[in-house]
Amino acid sequence: MLIKLAAILTHVLLGLLLAGILIWWLQPRMIFYPIRPLQSTPAEWGMAYEDARLTTEDGVALHGWLVPAARSRTAPPSTLLFFHGNAGNISHRRDSIAIFNDIGLDVLIIDYRGFGRSEGSVSERGLYRDAAAAWRWLTQTRGIPPEDIAIFGRSLGGAVATELAARTEPAALIIESSFDDLGSLAEEHYRLLSRLIPLRYRFPAAQHMAAVRCPVLILHSPEDRIVPHRLGQKLFAAASAPKTFVDLRGGHNDGFLRSQPQYQEALANFLDSLGGDTPGARPPAGPQH
Repeated sequence: MLIKLAAILTHVLLGLLLAGILIWWLQPRMIFYPIRPLQSTPAEWGMAYEDARLTTEDGVALHGWLVPAARSRTAPPSTLLFFHGNAGNISHRRDSIAIFNDIGLDVLIIDYRGFGRSEGSVSERGLYRDAAAAWRWLTQTRGIPPEDIAIFGRSLGGAVATELAARTEPAALIIESSFDDLGSLAEEHYRLLSRLIPLRYRFPAAQHMAAVRCPVLILHSPEDRIVPHRLGQKLFAAASAPKTFVDLRGGHNDGFLRSQPQYQEALANFLDSLGGDTPGARPPAGPQH
């Protein structure tokens, strides 16, 4: 009887081990959903643009767009460095680019390695290198002063943006619908698995946020079911003042649209405040009007 039980236990443990190895191997596909073909270009949206060709420190060729505003802001920052989420590519960000252009921001948006027309394979360290390459392209190739650049990240892009802001000196950091740490997000959706199987990626945004020294704006919807609102609050708690938190309406992917025009007004007010009085720290207790 004991031999039989031991054999069953051995098979169960072996099955768990194999399942763990499989999930470990599949983690990149569970986290990143890149799409290669671009579905359109800004020219088809009625926007002027130029292709941006960048090379990372490890030799990966990246592609992006620089989309200038029809009327640029008269006060810094006038340029936005845009890091998108974990799926699709830059051609799926038309609505966001239009909003940023409308408030006078020239937008550089890039595809991470493995996304769109960018070469390479996606990884956490790779995404940080991609962000650094975009920053160098703006500040060195284009000669734009750091104090004239705001960094923006949505969802996974929020972790990328925060890591970059922690080691540069931008005018501001804007984070939308993001999280404090990938482990926190994994526990929300895969509570048991996240405790049994180590994560291959960390994206410790809150840890990086502690080193950010520019004004911070965080926007998040209490209705977000993909990245819970409380994870955005935890990221906010890690930021130093001056910082502002704005509640959105709607879900993870459409909150910025469903929150219009308040969303755009919050962005414009935050940017305008950078030239004068900086926004004070405000607890994430409700929407800003």
